[in-house]
Amino acid sequence: MMSCSGNLVWDVNKRSIGYNEPNAVRINYLGRREFVQRLKLEATLNVHDGCVNTISWNDTGEYILSGSDDTNLVITNPYNRKVKATIRSGHRANIFSAKFMPQTSDQQIISCSGDGIIYYTHTEKSPDINRQCQFTCHYGTAYEIMTVPNDPYTFLSCGEDGTVRWFDLRMKTSCTKEDCKDDILINCRRAATSISICPLVPYYLAVGCSDSSVRIYDRRMLGTRATGNYMGRGTTGMCVRFVPAHLSNKLCRVTSLCYSGDGQEVLVSYSSDYIYLFDPKNDQARELKGPSEERREELRQPPVKRLRLRGDWSDTGPRARPESERERDGEQSQNVSLMQRMSDMLSRWFEEASEAQSSRGTTRSQTRPRADQNTCVSVCVPSIGVWEPCHSSSTVSVERSAGASSIKEKTQSVSASVAGTSPGAPSSSTGPGGSRASTAEPVLSLHYSTEGTTTSTIKLDFTDEWVAAPHTDPVCEAGGASSSTQGYMPTQAPAQVSSVGESLTASPLERSQVVGAEDTSGGCRRERSAAARIQELFRRRKERREMEESETQNIRRPSVKMVYKGHRNSRTMIKESCFWGNNFVMSGSDCGHIFIWDRHTGEHLMLLEADNHVVNCLQPHPYDPILASSGIDYDIKVWSPLEVSPSFNRVLADEVITRNELMLEETRNTITVPASFMLRMLASLNHIRTDRLEGDRSEGSGQENEDEQ
Repeated sequence: MMSCSGNLVWDVNKRSIGYNEPNAVRINYLGRREFVQRLKLEATLNVHDGCVNTISWNDTGEYILSGSDDTNLVITNPYNRKVKATIRSGHRANIFSAKFMPQTSDQQIISCSGDGIIYYTHTEKSPDINRQCQFTCHYGTAYEIMTVPNDPYTFLSCGEDGTVRWFDLRMKTSCTKEDCKDDILINCRRAATSISICPLVPYYLAVGCSDSSVRIYDRRMLGTRATGNYMGRGTTGMCVRFVPAHLSNKLCRVTSLCYSGDGQEVLVSYSSDYIYLFDPKNDQARELKGPSEERREELRQPPVKRLRLRGDWSDTGPRARPESERERDGEQSQNVSLMQRMSDMLSRWFEEASEAQSSRGTTRSQTRPRADQNTCVSVCVPSIGVWEPCHSSSTVSVERSAGASSIKEKTQSVSASVAGTSPGAPSSSTGPGGSRASTAEPVLSLHYSTEGTTTSTIKLDFTDEWVAAPHTDPVCEAGGASSSTQGYMPTQAPAQVSSVGESLTASPLERSQVVGAEDTSGGCRRERSAAARIQELFRRRKERREMEESETQNIRRPSVKMVYKGHRNSRTMIKESCFWGNNFVMSGSDCGHIFIWDRHTGEHLMLLEADNHVVNCLQPHPYDPILASSGIDYDIKVWSPLEVSPSFNRVLADEVITRNELMLEETRNTITVPASFMLRMLASLNHIRTDRLEGDRSEGSGQENEDEQ
């Protein structure tokens, strides 16, 4: 046992001067529980002006490479706290992942960002030359870069477009081809959010997707169009598919994948869930049945419990408390941030709307307001948050936390259509029996769906509280984009119907097949054509799915070997979990702490307060007992076992774990929206009310004239 910290420090110094073997410290110290319980903050590296979303050590452990929201790449020496190089990367969005290319003397770097662009940077070349070395092949966010051990020429990437791409720098150092498919290695048809390569057998590639699955491929059976042997879609090369049983009917995004040092086990962290360990050689979960049709329908229509404004981090950090605890303690309103107040207002708004909708029961679902009394009042909001006008129908871009204009918050695009009364439409309405309901408050009808690779849909219908008489005029809908029981889609906006239907059913690479459905002219005939095209897409996808199911008979399906709980992973897309030595597993958390568990038993061993909001990244030193962490704070923290004696506060840890479990449940299916979303909703409500008042006045004036005559 280690009697004092001096022994460890001396052994680390001997390793650094070459007196000891590099692995001596790891062998002698890293496997002991006492080691992790003596961890203490050693240094804080203030080298960025934004949240630090990626950190990685070089092969020798001398330097840390980091990327940030400030779009800079920084190489830092953590021992003397000096910056070796600050590189203006050329990225125009927040950097998600950055790695040194192996065996390049730390002079070549690959990085990717939220706009999907990958940069190949040479530290000895000018910024102008480096900016020319970019790959714009991904569309949507590029989440992770993965280098191949001992290979200085090739690297892999994954992204929101559902593809894993393999690039060879010997063939090209840039690619700006539009809609490029040359380097696609795997098309998952679901957002590919994390990848990992087996360290000992590097042709095994693990891919984490947004459908709760982890798929392991044998790269020897795969190729790209650039190499001339692209195998296309399907299950070619897949040898393992892992999904925890309780997630088989849910869409939980994988935020982190990590192979163990010996390549025998894989660690996977899920958004809004826990961390799981599995053995790729295991095949015990094969007999588990897939979700029934009823469960699939539930999967397509998850409930919306809360809305959160983008930038509201009030539910993160060591001082965050569950809503139930805040209400119990009577938290003073002056201590609540403006963002949190606005988020609470949104949540109450939708809760009241949902209650009003449910109180109307099935009677509401069997009726539909006249199309000429309701039109869309909406605008387009691109991901950069700029309002732009559009035609008769449009969408509002928001984010779902199950899923970034801010790289830190999960980014799953959501479309919202607000239906209200147009200025030119009649303002008066007559309910059953001729009773007027023009003074009734508009009711918000909410329907939420996450079907699709990169988009989800919120449909918000502002309608009268009264129940309209059944209307017999035919209403044309495209491809069943929405059922009549969930609110109507206006006939004035066929383009919106078809585009929504497409986004709900097609992956990005398939959308070109139904582009003809987006025709804004014509009547029901054109809409039927759009519906036919989308139905054809449904049919082809069903056939392909059935064929793939028959092809998966030889794919291993491992069961869960161990579960690690206590942390909270719901607010950010980058939440790393990893092994540390042979005996420990660790992860960041939304509570601002680092969690460390016993790998073999799942016992919680250590808790470190490491960020004011969220800990996203954890990277152990390749040799020394040193840990680097980063998150929402604008710095990198370096931890080492400097405490004289173990200092694990189990009482505090239990309190944090209890709060995390409560807050994890509270924030499930929470949607993050920009402030402009709420402003537009309020403006739409005000617009509806104003039109109704004006309509009442005009009708009243007309009635007086009739009386005078």
